[in-house]
Amino acid sequence: MAIDAADKANILAEALPYIRQFTGKTIVIKYGGNAMTDDALKEGFAKDVVLLKLVGMNPVVVHGGGPQINDLLARVGKQGEFIQGMRVTDAETMEVVEMVLGGLVNKEIVSLINKHGGKAVGVTGKDGHFIRARKLFLKAEGEEAIDIGQVGEIESIDPSLVSLLDSQDFIPVVAPIGVGMDGEAYNINADLVAGKLAETLKAEKLVLMTNTPGVLDKSGQLLTGLTAQRIDELFADGTISGGMLPKISSALDAAKSGVNTVHIIDGRVKHALLLEILTAAGVGTMIRA
Repeated sequence: MAIDAADKANILAEALPYIRQFTGKTIVIKYGGNAMTDDALKEGFAKDVVLLKLVGMNPVVVHGGGPQINDLLARVGKQGEFIQGMRVTDAETMEVVEMVLGGLVNKEIVSLINKHGGKAVGVTGKDGHFIRARKLFLKAEGEEAIDIGQVGEIESIDPSLVSLLDSQDFIPVVAPIGVGMDGEAYNINADLVAGKLAETLKAEKLVLMTNTPGVLDKSGQLLTGLTAQRIDELFADGTISGGMLPKISSALDAAKSGVNTVHIIDGRVKHALLLEILTAAGVGTMIRA
């Protein structure tokens, strides 16, 4: 639907309080789901990130790449396997993960942002060893720990590389690959990297883009505002399970660790990022401590 010039001017004016409030603040964005595979949504996301940078915010993008990894694994005759929402990653799978996340996907995002006037730089946690990791063992109550290969949990994040890029008006685009003590690569869940990076950078907001409207209750209704205590209750009663577990765990940890607000938004909505940050409407679930 066409919008006339006066309406456009009013929309821009309504964004002013949000621009003023968040100027100079860091916004960590986990980019994934349909927003990474639909061409129109990809272009819209890149424009949104550039706009946030141009009005004075410091967006930091952490991306996934599950569908792209699955596609390349299928080409080499491998079937992706997941346990508790985590990808089982043997040595051959890790090579594919590095090719896709550190190469194909990362550089496509960088190129799109730069195409629309930003100055994006792609990095992985191996660059400057800024994401230190160790092997992750999955545990379930009453069972032995499960080794799922080169899957890592974060030991520490050195914020200096990302902070340096921010200070020079670059937009960091981070692939969630960590490095171990002996230089080995680890595949790390992108939601967990985004959450820990938001904590480390003392971000104003953590935004997790998904393929759902947000956090849903057992009847499928959107829960628009949640506290950390309510999230704990949703874990306990089984409302949150499966692939949402690492995403919500990351959101919860970030909220409890000083990130002012965490947003789980529907990346299938055009310009979802701007709707969530620059309007009162929002397009998902907001979590506060």
